[in-house]
Order: sequence, then C-alpha cells, then structure tokens
Amino acid sequence: MYQPKPSGLTPHDRKLIEVATYLARIAIERHQIQAEKKATEAYNARLFNEVKQAEIDLRQNKAFLEAQRESSLDGILVVSHNYEINYYNQRYLDIWKIPPELQNARDDRSMLTYLMHQMVEPDAFLKEILSLYEHINESSHYELHLKDNRVIEKTSSPVNSSDGAYWGRIWYFRDITNRKRSETAIKQKSQALEQALEELQQAQLQIVQSEKMSTLGSLVAGVAHEINNPLGCIVGNIKAVEDYSKDMLGAIALYEHKFPHPGTEVQEKLEGFDLEYLREDLPKLVSSMQDAGNRIKSISKSISTFSRADNNQKQEFNLHEGIESTMLILRHRLKANQHRPAIEVVTDYENLPAINCFPGQLNQVFMNILANAIDALDESNQGRDWAEIKTNPNRITIRTRVESEAVKISIADNGKGMSEEVKAKIFEHLFTTKPVGEGTGLGLAIARQIVVEKHGGIIKVNSKWGEGTEFIITLPI
Repeated sequence: MYQPKPSGLTPHDRKLIEVATYLARIAIERHQIQAEKKATEAYNARLFNEVKQAEIDLRQNKAFLEAQRESSLDGILVVSHNYEINYYNQRYLDIWKIPPELQNARDDRSMLTYLMHQMVEPDAFLKEILSLYEHINESSHYELHLKDNRVIEKTSSPVNSSDGAYWGRIWYFRDITNRKRSETAIKQKSQALEQALEELQQAQLQIVQSEKMSTLGSLVAGVAHEINNPLGCIVGNIKAVEDYSKDMLGAIALYEHKFPHPGTEVQEKLEGFDLEYLREDLPKLVSSMQDAGNRIKSISKSISTFSRADNNQKQEFNLHEGIESTMLILRHRLKANQHRPAIEVVTDYENLPAINCFPGQLNQVFMNILANAIDALDESNQGRDWAEIKTNPNRITIRTRVESEAVKISIADNGKGMSEEVKAKIFEHLFTTKPVGEGTGLGLAIARQIVVEKHGGIIKVNSKWGEGTEFIITLPI
C-alpha cells in the first residue's frame, strides 16, 4: 500500500507561506481598490463634464428661447394655473402700451382690466376669458378691435405637463391692423375690378348686339327701300290698268251693240278667246294684284318698323306694331313644316298708349323671346308624331295690359318649360341650354339689359318643368 512521504516543511516554513499568502491577497485587494478608485474618479470627471455641458446647453437654449421670444412678432403672455403672470415679452408691452407701474405687477386681474379698457367690446373678451378658465384644455383664436382702430389677433392655448397636468395658459397677441387694411383695400379693388369687368362685358355685349342690329337694320331697310321703289310703280299703275280695262271692255261692249255682225275675220278673232270670261275675270285679277301690292306694302312697312334705328332720344312707339312686325319677321318659322303643323299664335291685346322708348331695342327683346319660344316648342316636339302634335298644338300666347302706370307684355308658350336651375341662370351672360354652335347665351342677357337698364322696367320668367314658359315684361308709361 502506497504511503505519502512526510512533508519536509517545518512549522516556520508553513508560517512564512501563510504570511506570503495573506500579503498577496492584500496586494490584490489593494490593486482592485485602486482600479475602482480610478474608475470612480474617471466617472465623476465625465459626469462633471456632462453636467457642466448640460448647464452650458441649458443656458444657451434659454438664451436662444429668450431671444426668440423677444424677437417674436407676437406679444407673449404666460399666466400660471393660479392666475399669476409668469412671463411677458417686450412686444407684448409695446402692443398693449403697458405703463411702467403695471409692468412689475403679477396680478392677472389688474392686467386684464387695463387691456379691456382699450377694447371696443370688452364684455365679449371677458366672457371668452371666463370660458377658457372654466374649460382649461380649450384653445381659442379670434380678433380684438381696439378703440384706437387697431385690430389685434389673439391666440390662447393651455400649457400642460407630459402627464397632462394643467400648468397654465399662454397668450399670443399680434397687431394685424395693416394686414386688415390691406385686405380691405384689396377687397375694395377686387370689387371695383369685378364691377368694371361686368360693365365692360355689358358694354361689349351691347356694342356687339348694337352693331349686329345696326347691320341688320341697314340691310333690311335697304331691302325695304329697294322693294318700295318698284312696288310704288306697280301699286300706282294698277289703278290705271283697272281704269284702262274698264274703258276697253266698255268700248268692246259698245262696239258689239253697234255692230252685232262685225264680219268673219273679227268673229274668228273673238272666238279665239273667251270674251265673256275675260270680262268676268280681268277685274278680279286687277283686284287681286291690288290686294297683293297692298300686302307687300304692309310687309315692307312692318320690316321698316322692326328695323328702325334708335337715336339717343326715346320716342313714342306703339308696342303692338313692334310685336306684329317681329311676328312678321318670324312668320316663316311659324309655318307648318315636315316635322310639325303650324304654330298657333294667340293675341289678346288691350288698348295700350304709346310709350316713350327705344323702339329698335324693344323689337330686339320681342325677337329674342319669340325666337326662344319657337325653339322651345320645336324641342318639345321631339319624340311626338304629327297627329299627336295636332291634338295638342304648339301655341304662343301674347297678352298686353295696362296696370298701375305701366304696360305689361306677356309672351307664353306651351312647351316643356324649364327646371329651377335653368330658370335661376336664364338671364346670365353667356348662359345657354342649346348645343354648341346653336346658341350664344346673349339673347336673354341683352333682353334683360334693354328692359331693366335702358327702360327702367322689369323682366321676369315663370316656368315649371312640363308646364311651359312665360316671360313678363313691365315697362313704365
């Protein structure tokens, strides 16, 4: 069996080993303590530097914030939750002209009283303040009008901590007097420009239509003049032809009586035409020519009436003549065509006095309204056959009345009528329901301008979808 050899260490040796071990442990602990001390010193130095830098940053941020608040265009006021004034900038003092004795006061009430004395409506401001103090989390923004005619824009918001606790309220005040004046001036200029544009459009509209009507009037007047010259010759000579034919037929009758047997040659000539028929028909032909000449003369007169040129002075005019002349111009559109029977025109005229007006312009109004009525009736015929239209014929009804020192002209059709949207825009410049190329949107706008602006009258429209349309023109006598 193995036996370990006895140690050769003496007690003294063992004591030395214990001491050495103890000293080594002490050295190690000392080294650890020194390392920890150095780490602590380094940490403390770093922490000191960070704190120092934080203080520098804080002072810098505070300086920047102060500079920002002082350079702000807004007057700033900060009030704590217990209604004490914590801060205000110089701009606030300047806007509200705070006196020195009040600048050091921290009482919100005395400051509020001073501000309210400058306001046009202090009670409304006080009501707003009380509401904000009651509802601490609400914000507000509105304008304050001061007695010195300045306008101050006010904004107020609550100041809360990160956990939502109410710390107080911040107020911003900005003098917007110059801005409001600029806005007012811009608005006035804009309104003036809009009015000038509208007047320019109306003038342009009137010039275009006046030029158009002037050209049409000149053309029609020229045609009427050219018609009247040969017509005067025809109508004037018909009477002579009638007299000559009577003399000639009388002479033939006398010749037959004196010479009942004129001879073979004369007898054969007389048998070549029916003398008895000629005696009966010739007066009728002459009379028919006379009637036709008078009809042409009437048409020429109506054309002249319609196309008469206006000058700068109003003149007395028979409105019925204007309406009838317009109907004559539109007569070809009233006649039956391949799509529909003739449009019926019903007139109910009261005895009207002549009125002072611009006849050519009123004829233009009648033309625009009647032409639109014909268009509306043609549109209402779409999808209807001849027999259906015949059963419920197209009709235009014209009525005139005298009412309270004014004359009223009503022009109504039994077409489809118009919707409320269309009726609201019917007199607007360039508004039309017709396809592109068929309507200009000028006719009724011009009609309104002529009636209202040129004659001091009234024009209105009554219409419902499916019930036709009626235009009513009222003109002062």
